[in-house]
Amino acid sequence: MLVIMEEKATPEEVEEVMERIRALDYECHRIEDEKGVVIGAIGNGRGRHRLQVVECLSGVERVVPISSPYKLASRETKKVKSYLKVNDIEIGNGRVVVMAGPCAVESEEQLMETAGAVSEAGASILRGGAFKPRTSPYSFQGLGEEGLKLLAKARERFRLSVVTEVTNPQDVDLVASYADILQIGARNAQNFSLLKEVGCVGKPVLFKRGMMTSVEEFLMSAEYILSEGNGKVILCERGIRTFETSTRNTLDISAVPVLKEKTHLPVIVDPSHAAGDWKYVSSLSMAAVAAGADGLLIEVHPWPERALSDGSQSLKPDRFRKLMNDLRQLARLMGKDA
Repeated sequence: MLVIMEEKATPEEVEEVMERIRALDYECHRIEDEKGVVIGAIGNGRGRHRLQVVECLSGVERVVPISSPYKLASRETKKVKSYLKVNDIEIGNGRVVVMAGPCAVESEEQLMETAGAVSEAGASILRGGAFKPRTSPYSFQGLGEEGLKLLAKARERFRLSVVTEVTNPQDVDLVASYADILQIGARNAQNFSLLKEVGCVGKPVLFKRGMMTSVEEFLMSAEYILSEGNGKVILCERGIRTFETSTRNTLDISAVPVLKEKTHLPVIVDPSHAAGDWKYVSSLSMAAVAAGADGLLIEVHPWPERALSDGSQSLKPDRFRKLMNDLRQLARLMGKDA
């Protein structure tokens, strides 16, 4: 249920409504925008009829049932688009934000070379994996905390915000102490213990769609993060597994406008993991922006032939620079910045 407060409702009236909702064994989620306060009452649905009594309380304009199973992520709960601020970067507010860097942090030389190149080309956020969940136990698993330290060093040197993946609930606080954005990868899209843990920290979360996850399942998983009190969620479409073998995954470009219709959360696209081949990354990036994506997550490596992870889908710095120039032109045509 949504309890929509009157514009002139006082803080005391809002608190009284929230106390009454809690007394009925529902969780309260306060949502504010320029039109006032909306209170989401989240529970198992039992005794829903009793929630209607709060409509009689002072300051309440009306009570509205939510039909969507994902309550907090739904446009029913918040009709105005959400955007979030990472340092001085706004994501979801009319600018195409580009996050770029290597799949994995391999060495200081590799990371600093890449960070300098993506910063010069116009990227706002440096991506790089310190912890890498790999299909094979014999593949490079990342540098761990040493990789996090290198990311922090690159952030300071090049004035870039940092996004990096967290794979284990026990590592959330450690990664959060270094990163500006916590990434949840496709393999952990339904790791509910991890989702709850990142929901308890105040850092923004870049949440990737699972390779076999429907849009509704994706949003239901995002709900785990939101329900723990962390509303700073960025959704990321990165391709799904189909019968097609010409690309690593099949980029579900239609998911961008679908998500935009169903949720108020920002939506970005990872063309690198969808393509699996650098030759397709630029085209998929342009398609994602044309479809309305709020940003891109792109893999860049100065020496992809020597990469320890996903070199075949990484752009070299000169190709990334050209892509950024093309994106700026497309963004201007769409009335956006890049």
